[in-house]
Amino acid sequence: MSHLIDDLIHFIQQSPTAWHAVQSVGERLASVDFIPIEEKEAWKLKKGERYFVQREGSICAFTLPQNPSRLRVIGAHTDSPGLKLKPNPNVQSHEFQQFSTEIYGGPLLSSWMNRDLGLAGRIIVEKAQGKIEEELVFIDEAPLIIPQIAIHLDREVNEKGLLIDKQEQLRPILSLDPSEKTELEPFLKHYINFKHLLSFDLFLVPLEAPRFIGRKEEMLASYRLDNLASSHACLTAIASAEMNPTLQMMLLWDAEEIGSRSAEGAASTFAEDILKRIQHFYEMNEEKWQQLKASSLCISADVSHAYNPNYVKKYDPTHLSIPGKGIVIKYNSDKKYVTDAKTAATVIAACKRLKLPYQSYSSRSDMPSGSTIGPIFASLMGIPTADLGIPLLSMHSIREIIAVQDHVELCKLLTYLLEK
Repeated sequence: MSHLIDDLIHFIQQSPTAWHAVQSVGERLASVDFIPIEEKEAWKLKKGERYFVQREGSICAFTLPQNPSRLRVIGAHTDSPGLKLKPNPNVQSHEFQQFSTEIYGGPLLSSWMNRDLGLAGRIIVEKAQGKIEEELVFIDEAPLIIPQIAIHLDREVNEKGLLIDKQEQLRPILSLDPSEKTELEPFLKHYINFKHLLSFDLFLVPLEAPRFIGRKEEMLASYRLDNLASSHACLTAIASAEMNPTLQMMLLWDAEEIGSRSAEGAASTFAEDILKRIQHFYEMNEEKWQQLKASSLCISADVSHAYNPNYVKKYDPTHLSIPGKGIVIKYNSDKKYVTDAKTAATVIAACKRLKLPYQSYSSRSDMPSGSTIGPIFASLMGIPTADLGIPLLSMHSIREIIAVQDHVELCKLLTYLLEK
């Protein structure tokens, strides 16, 4: 267990944004003999090999057995809620040099106050001789911070809660020196060599490292456990699963937190495009391809709302998701989770075979649930899907918490579902 959790921590630290996560996943896949391919090139595939392909912040890995009898997909997402720099981010108020931000997804905004923050993401730059390049950056040498106002100036904050003006009060402070060039381009040039900054996708990221929590270190606290924990479990499974007649596939999508509607999100053609090229490689006619899909299954892995003992009334008491009590199978009659009796049975049978604990989660009937990439993939591809995950405390906070044993068990389950 120790090695697996240490690897999860290392993966998180390498992955402050979706693009960094995909780069890390690709490097790890290549180290276990997955072959990188690109969408813009002709694919020269071979049976018995394993491949991976990237589209922006999304990545897919798959195996090519001799004669596939079914398809088994495990999926998660690479992005997390947070604060993103606006296209013209430079703001000055008296002596304060600041950056303006916009909200990405649904972060718990109060958790972003009073934290040491870095900048991470991708920049598109012009270099010498007019060459245009994309670079990944993670700048932690000059921390930013979003200060909260003193309680003396907001005396009802503890009674009425923190109300945040999203336009005015989420601007991190960069410097107090108005004479210093603190605009974004010269700021970046302190750390990266380029001629002109053309464009960027940059996020604020917390600088606090992952850390074990609890008297027996049975929990892990970190940024982006939603959904890097599931991404790491999917990666662990596809990298270690033995090849068999199942066409094994891992799909990690970007943009889930903003609805998946992008060129690389779960609502895009990414999965469909890859599957079409695989169908062409096997020279399967449409009849045989539809037969393959009908024998297939997708596992949508995303974290579950963990039971918080300080908010008892927010949960259905007969459908709790308790950290340390095993994998969570997620249900919802409105199909925000698409688990049904058949797909649940497959997961439950696997848990029983492996002697893994499992839980059934459903939100209160008077409270809407969240959703995942599961319903999107299921509706687009027509492949039966189960939604599952592990319990997560402080979901969408800058500091989330899981039980480490749950993660180990999720890795075991996903590997088994690919192999068996």
